[in-house]
Amino acid sequence: MGSPGQSHILAIGGGSFRASIRQGTMEASPLLRYALDLTGQDRPRLGLLATATGDDAEWLLRMYGAFGAWDVEVSHLTVFPMPNVEDPREWVLGQDIIYVSGGSVANLAALWRLHGLDEIFEEAWRAGVVLAGQSAGALCWHVGGNTDSFGPTLRVWSDGLGILPYSCGVHYNSDPQRRQLLHEAVASGELPEGYAADEGVALHYVGTEFIQAVSVYPDAYAYKVEHDGAGGAKEFRIEPRLLTS
Repeated sequence: MGSPGQSHILAIGGGSFRASIRQGTMEASPLLRYALDLTGQDRPRLGLLATATGDDAEWLLRMYGAFGAWDVEVSHLTVFPMPNVEDPREWVLGQDIIYVSGGSVANLAALWRLHGLDEIFEEAWRAGVVLAGQSAGALCWHVGGNTDSFGPTLRVWSDGLGILPYSCGVHYNSDPQRRQLLHEAVASGELPEGYAADEGVALHYVGTEFIQAVSVYPDAYAYKVEHDGAGGAKEFRIEPRLLTS
């Protein structure tokens, strides 16, 4: 489904959901309302993927609850122990928006390729299905970034789907390792130039062009990371548009 002619990706650095006053439940933040609005649909079809968490059933259950108060049709795709839908391509192309959870981006990418989902997602993006996600679900659409998929010490990872020809930084203001490692990887050429997002900030691309950043916090930012022309990297802060509801 989607919106033909418009290919959107919303890569969220963190803060897609927040704990509700009801213990054990989650609430979708305005970042997700922004993502849903990109579909142009009054009642969008939202497809959830938790591949990066091993298709964690509790996460999926909480996500259904998080969107329960919104006019949205929610379904999900799992690959453990086998795909839960007969035709994953048909399911993906039948959504208006895909949301991908955080977790292990390295495991996610390997499993998507094994099941042919990498090509399916690119087809869906070209057809106008909005692609969105947080952390691993943001990194995956890019060439790469840095990840704790291999252990607590961050490592550079450059095996993303590459729909967006950039590097990506997530959790940029909450994990001090991430900024330095991204700068080093861009400076060395291990990763291409790219963009990064603080907690509560999302990077919005139309096609492969970065359009703007949006934020739920007034003191959180996005960044462009480039070569400095002298063997290093330089960073430019991007002021996001503040989302209030």
